[in-house]
Amino acid sequence: MERRTQSKQTNQIETNMLSKLNKRRGGFTLVEIMIVVAIIALLAAIAVPGFLRARKRSQATKILNDLRMIDAAVDQYAIETNRATGNTVAVTDWTGYLKSGTILYNTGADLFGDAYGAQAVDSLPSVPASAWNTLSDVAPAEFWSPYDHL
Repeated sequence: MERRTQSKQTNQIETNMLSKLNKRRGGFTLVEIMIVVAIIALLAAIAVPGFLRARKRSQATKILNDLRMIDAAVDQYAIETNRATGNTVAVTDWTGYLKSGTILYNTGADLFGDAYGAQAVDSLPSVPASAWNTLSDVAPAEFWSPYDHL
């Protein structure tokens, strides 16, 4: 009988010690958390430059599309008003041939706020100088072809 009591007590002590160890081991250690944070920081350091480059490239594409729309709007205006080659077309005239409500229609400027200005009939519009300088690292001269910069 004494043996059984001793065996029960030993089992209870072992059970108590194991449960205490399991209770203490419930969370993550500081080292584990720091490793996870370091991995997340490494992934962010890799992803952010790519995101910024893609953003600048999409801005360059937007300006290129604006130039195409301006060229088409000036041509449409010249045809409808019987303007000759070289005649100047004011911003208010060519914006009237764009989709209303768009930023280009409302402002006549690029997404950096630089005005495209008056255009000449049968001449290609130019990329604003500040946009050219800002986006030159992601959009080389060939990208803007056939449009030139101011």
